[in-house]
Amino acid sequence: MTVDEVVKFVDKMVFEKTGKHLDDIQTAVVEGTWKRQTYDYIASEYNLSSSHVGDVGSELWQLLSEILHEDIKKTNFRSTLERIYIKSSQMPNIYIGNNHFNFNSQTLNQSDKEDDKSNINTESKLSIYDLTLAPEIIKFHQRGTELEKLSDWIFKQNTRLISVSGLYGIGKTTLVKKFIDLNLHKFAVVIWRSLKYPQPLDLFVRGCLNVCQEEPQGTLDKQLKQLFNILTQQKCLIILDDLQNIFIPVKFAGQYKVEYQDYQNFFTMITEIKHQSHVIVISQEQCSEMEYLDDELCPIKSSELSGLYNVDILQNRGLKDENNWLNLIDLYAGNLIDLKSVSILINKNYDGQVADFLAENTLHITNQMQSRFRDVLNHLSPQEKEIVWHLSKFDIPITRDSLKEGLNLSVVDFNNGLQSLQERYLVRKVRNNTILFQLSSVFREYVRNYCQDLGHIC
Repeated sequence: MTVDEVVKFVDKMVFEKTGKHLDDIQTAVVEGTWKRQTYDYIASEYNLSSSHVGDVGSELWQLLSEILHEDIKKTNFRSTLERIYIKSSQMPNIYIGNNHFNFNSQTLNQSDKEDDKSNINTESKLSIYDLTLAPEIIKFHQRGTELEKLSDWIFKQNTRLISVSGLYGIGKTTLVKKFIDLNLHKFAVVIWRSLKYPQPLDLFVRGCLNVCQEEPQGTLDKQLKQLFNILTQQKCLIILDDLQNIFIPVKFAGQYKVEYQDYQNFFTMITEIKHQSHVIVISQEQCSEMEYLDDELCPIKSSELSGLYNVDILQNRGLKDENNWLNLIDLYAGNLIDLKSVSILINKNYDGQVADFLAENTLHITNQMQSRFRDVLNHLSPQEKEIVWHLSKFDIPITRDSLKEGLNLSVVDFNNGLQSLQERYLVRKVRNNTILFQLSSVFREYVRNYCQDLGHIC
């Protein structure tokens, strides 16, 4: 049995017994136990306590013992399921106690039965998963809280449109893919699309219909009706990664290019039309669709990721003197891609000695970071560039009025520019006795040292 088959089978048994699917932690326990991982290891992967994972495991083994009429423990879970699976190869339909189970591989790959809360009806339909462009997750770092939040929004609140946003390299795509890995069996259809090289909405919709084995009808309007029929009849999950690539550069954040404005209408339809499916957009910029006034009533949620501050994220990178790792993480604000880049530099130039690197007392901007920040700067509007240049002069957060005094911008341009920079996660708002603003530290260092011409432009 594969891990996916095991998770699907256990979920099916638990659902038939309790009327509830496995939650993320239970799924992690099943997956980890099948891979012979310890509770400590599973807990570290999801930023949970070992005792909590152990308690979840104990409750799950007790429940499975009742279902299978055998004494199930962590130590015999795998061998017991393997024995039942082998037995089922001769008798696919078997009875255990008062329960009937079908271990046929086709059944294991079918979508779940109707969920009382989400009105799912996918019985007898084969699951369709198009994850060709989704990344493989080798190492997942400490996002247990964020995973639980996604699960709550989708499986309890039935949120139709979800945004996962934040700086480049912060772990947005990894988080969403890990969520899918844990919950794949709970969806009838999962489609992952990257907008790194974006396509117009009509081609995107046609592609989704083809994946679902539907013949696209003539117009985009008819094709959207086809797609929403699928989203209504089955529980589907669609992911759109790199959403920022359909926004206009050198303008304020979140403004659609003309050729991609249909996506804005599509997202509005996702929130306004009643269905049982979900769209997750992953972006380095916020878009207007993710602005909401009533958090309780609106079928839209937004998760803004920040850096990770745990030494585990530097494991297996060849670095030495672990007692200095947290200082290095603080220096680069817990950004995974920046820490990976600077770890390579430390290995090559300092033989992995983090203390020697930190002794330089310099926030080093690697070549990779420079290239990325150059692209970021090229996408900013003139108003944003002026604010960035002025704000880069300050090491500490400053008030809005203090920032505005040093700029030659109208009130409208200043407010729009400051809001846009926050929506790109380049400027953060600090709440103290008064509201303060500050440029992200690594970007500030880049602007100071590599953008002297920006001062002349501004």
